[in-house]
Amino acid sequence: MFTVKEFIENNKELLYDIHKALCLIPSPSTMEDARAVYCEELLKGFGYEETYIDSAKNVICPINCEGSNEITVVVAHTDTVFPDTEPMPFVEKDGKIFCPGVGDDTASLAIMLMVAKYFAETGYKPPKGLLLVCNSCEEGLGNLKGTRTFMEEYKGRVKQFLSLDSDIKFISAVCVGSHRYKVKVSTTGGHSWQAFGNKNAIAMASEIIGKIYSIELPKIGNYKTSYNVGIISGGTSINTIAQSAEFLCEYRSESIECLEYMKKGFEDIFNNANEDDVKVDYELIAERPCGTNGVYEKGEYLIPLCTQTIKKVAGVEVGFRSASTDCNIPLSMGVPAICIGVYYGGGAHTREEYVIKDSLPLGFEIAVETLGKMLEL
Repeated sequence: MFTVKEFIENNKELLYDIHKALCLIPSPSTMEDARAVYCEELLKGFGYEETYIDSAKNVICPINCEGSNEITVVVAHTDTVFPDTEPMPFVEKDGKIFCPGVGDDTASLAIMLMVAKYFAETGYKPPKGLLLVCNSCEEGLGNLKGTRTFMEEYKGRVKQFLSLDSDIKFISAVCVGSHRYKVKVSTTGGHSWQAFGNKNAIAMASEIIGKIYSIELPKIGNYKTSYNVGIISGGTSINTIAQSAEFLCEYRSESIECLEYMKKGFEDIFNNANEDDVKVDYELIAERPCGTNGVYEKGEYLIPLCTQTIKKVAGVEVGFRSASTDCNIPLSMGVPAICIGVYYGGGAHTREEYVIKDSLPLGFEIAVETLGKMLEL
């Protein structure tokens, strides 16, 4: 029998190959089909014949889950923030791998697939079941559709949840909820000279945005709350009084109560902006939940388990930060969940993103050791 270190030493070239292959498969949210097929075929090749792709494009690999209501789930998401549908440039230089999406979350996905191979070759059968998921729609307006779907399918059967996502130096134990809106302002408009004085949809949208940025943030406990207007568009030409304008906006918080406070504030602004010749339509297009009351206390055991394992394997003291991840869904359902990083890199969500190549085998060790401890509980 071989050790974890011996396994990854013998298989690190395969890990690098899988990582590169994944990077070269474009995978925008809701368009993860090709990556899903690649992951399914790889897992079946490792011997997991029960692996399947579900209706949400998740790749589900159940290991000894039949009859268990204490399943451990481990996920890494298949989508990236980039809309590209053609392969993006993949460059290795000075010990770094550069490619949009190379880290978030492609590196984690490659590592999780290697964990599956490790369990297959050791013949390990988790006594209470392991659900390995290459999940879809984690990023942006994907709205966590993948995790919502399989967590609903396995509702009442999941004991704990581990997400592999981000840098080794950080752990996310508290989730950030969010509400995202699409807002459209419509009015009469007209010719910029002949109809001067008519309402301008762009100007009206700007007024609404100004009011958003004047909202007084809630003061509930020590919870952080934020807001943002990320995209604005509209108008016809430089000499046209705009008839319509649209923008996308959001607010985030670690607290359910703060989210509700912001919801009322945003929607009051939208509703009060309607006038005789101005119509404001808004739609809640994405909603990420916060954790339920008591779930963090229930999952307190995960924090020392993860921090001690990472310190043992990588020799680093991890920092803590709240984040919006796949953990939002289990935490909102009362299931203990935590998100850990399994690579070193930088530039996440930019086209200059990179991963330090030698950190991938280290991340594999962290993932195997952490998951192994969780499965013993």
